[in-house]
Amino acid sequence: MVFSYFPGCTLSTTAKYLDQCARLSAIALGFTLEEVEDWQCCGAVFPVDSEQVAPKLAAVRALVQAREKGRTLVTLCAACHHVFKQVNHQAKNDVSFRETVKNYDESLEYAGETPVLHYMEVLRQYIGFDELKKRVINPLKGRKIGAYYGCLLLRPAEVMDFDDAENPRIMEDFIAALGALPVVYPMRNECCGGYRSLQDKPMAQTLAERVIAAAVSRGAQGLVTACPLCQYQLIEHSAGEVDVCYFTELLAEALGVEDDD
Repeated sequence: MVFSYFPGCTLSTTAKYLDQCARLSAIALGFTLEEVEDWQCCGAVFPVDSEQVAPKLAAVRALVQAREKGRTLVTLCAACHHVFKQVNHQAKNDVSFRETVKNYDESLEYAGETPVLHYMEVLRQYIGFDELKKRVINPLKGRKIGAYYGCLLLRPAEVMDFDDAENPRIMEDFIAALGALPVVYPMRNECCGGYRSLQDKPMAQTLAERVIAAAVSRGAQGLVTACPLCQYQLIEHSAGEVDVCYFTELLAEALGVEDDD
């Protein structure tokens, strides 16, 4: 299995280790991530104004490249995933958007044909959590870990189609497959404040602390995220109460493929 892979800015710079864990884990699980050529920043935030087209062109280019190779586009970052899913939805349903994109660049005739998945969905849909459990070499026994979904993976539900927006299970199933005990707690699908951290630091801190307090109240010793921004935000405000890690770190540890470099 070969997927077109969009790493995004954070996972190519300050979070290279998280990217490396994903690549090594993919090899161990029998699939290939082929990086999109000459990719550009997806924009990080989807402009909800339908008339804003230019900020979405980088996403369209990556989607077109994946389509031309007959592949699904895979991301690791919830923000990138959100942008691609939203752009796909608009390309499928908005003729004016498609025409404007083509006016910018005639090679970008695109109507949302490329499937887009988060890496976590690849584990669920192509590997299967039962099979993942069989591949685990270092089960994370005795560790109580809460899944933190945040905003972008789940909403808007009709566009993202990731999991039940109010009662998701995919990350808990992932944690269980690795041998740890998933902890379900309030606030796991609420905002961590990451996008408010520059505009309103006190509010951002309050939101992050609420998430952490809710997880600790249910006995979580750690949190796992699928968004680099969420991870940074929660680490900054965890005050050492819980360990906050990225899902690819846990995956690589359980599969025994951590990169020590």
